[in-house]
Amino acid sequence: MKRLLLFSLITAFLCFNQKTEAQELKKLTFNEVIKLAEEQSPNALMAKHRFRSSYWQYRTFIAQYRPSLTLSGSTPEYSTAYSRVWDSRTNSYKYVSSNILQNLATLSLTQNIGWTGGSIALRSSLTRENDFEKDTSNFITTPVSIVLTQPIFRYNSLRWQKKTEPLKYEAAKKTFLSNIEAVHTQAVQYFFSLALAQINVQIANMNFLNADTLWQMSQGRYKLGTIAENELLEMQLSWLNTKTAKKEAEMNLRDREIRLRSFLGFNENVKVELIIPIEIPTLQIDVQEVIDLAHKNNPELINQEITLLTAQSNVAQAKAEKGLNANLTASFGLRDQDYYFNKAYAQSNNSQVVSVGITVPILDWGLGRGKYRMAKSSYELAQVQANQAYADFDQNLYLDVEQFNLQAEQVATAAKSDTVAMKMYEVTKQRFLIGKIEVLELNNADTKKDQNRRAYIQSLQNYWNYFYNLRSLALYDFLNKKPLETDYEKLLQ
Repeated sequence: MKRLLLFSLITAFLCFNQKTEAQELKKLTFNEVIKLAEEQSPNALMAKHRFRSSYWQYRTFIAQYRPSLTLSGSTPEYSTAYSRVWDSRTNSYKYVSSNILQNLATLSLTQNIGWTGGSIALRSSLTRENDFEKDTSNFITTPVSIVLTQPIFRYNSLRWQKKTEPLKYEAAKKTFLSNIEAVHTQAVQYFFSLALAQINVQIANMNFLNADTLWQMSQGRYKLGTIAENELLEMQLSWLNTKTAKKEAEMNLRDREIRLRSFLGFNENVKVELIIPIEIPTLQIDVQEVIDLAHKNNPELINQEITLLTAQSNVAQAKAEKGLNANLTASFGLRDQDYYFNKAYAQSNNSQVVSVGITVPILDWGLGRGKYRMAKSSYELAQVQANQAYADFDQNLYLDVEQFNLQAEQVATAAKSDTVAMKMYEVTKQRFLIGKIEVLELNNADTKKDQNRRAYIQSLQNYWNYFYNLRSLALYDFLNKKPLETDYEKLLQ
């Protein structure tokens, strides 16, 4: 039985060693975690793909203003029917049987006209027609024709898109930068969450060793009669509590390490250990400077402008649709036909077509007017909401800057308090060992030591949270005094 137990212990020890050796230890500084989060975290990759989607949406808009070359046709197109035909000899209509097979192809070069909302096209077409009723075939050609299509008194979507789409793309670029700063903020959260877990393990280990030492000493002092039984029990309880706290701290450390590892895109073979930053930049930020930068760069404010333009566009569309609508189509070109293909282009004749289509609402029971009033009301509401959003944004930004400017002092105070609390605990511990104070005073000093150590880590986290929050709002690097930027072409690769 003893041999079996010994074998099991050796096997477990070897397995544990193999697992430990298989893990790659990465000791990461704060800046390294920030950089890794920006480069390989899933959230950063999602931000990149969102930008790509916006980029292709913008490219689709640009493509509308470039010439498009298309080939269209129908092969075959067969029809058999009776057609109504005017007979000039009898001055009457008659029905003629038709049995026709057509093959049609058209090549078009089309260009949209943004400022008018119309389009102009250069076309060339060829038709092969077989009349089985007459047993004839014919080539019908249009070597070249120019076709103009122009809406009149209608909503011009191209003109409004020319206002909104560039803004949307600009907002997409700013949103990407803002999302990366949000990734930095998340990295701050994960970093200091694990850092605090590391500190808690260190505190728990030190508290357990101290409690164990004091518990052993208290037993000796109790036997000598220098302390009462209640003090002995208090030390035993303290020792048991530190033992439990040590296990809980170790479990919490593993949990926080898994979370940071997953955030950075590492697998389970990587063990992360953090190097906690000691120094912070000496930085004070001017409120008005941040407000001016945010008004220029913040994607939320650009989106407010887009919302107002979209509401204006809806008003223009509703106004156009409730009145007269017309569509002008004009074409000029050449046309010919012949039994033989090589002669179908020999003697082309002019061909002109002009048509104007009109739509006038006579009775719609106030439908058009209602849509216009709703669109106008929505635009007025968007104006009020935008003004309120601007005011709230400036107020919150002012408070954020003021809070950030206080953080450096808060960190310095927390660091000093941590040092003082640690020194106070050491002094109190020595006084307890020589019997000058009771155990309650020692426990109180121990609690303050732990609280101030954790408070220092929290103050560091608060500083960097506010720092990256301001970077996200203003899209500005306050340390290097330059706007945040990236290589957008590289993002598309």
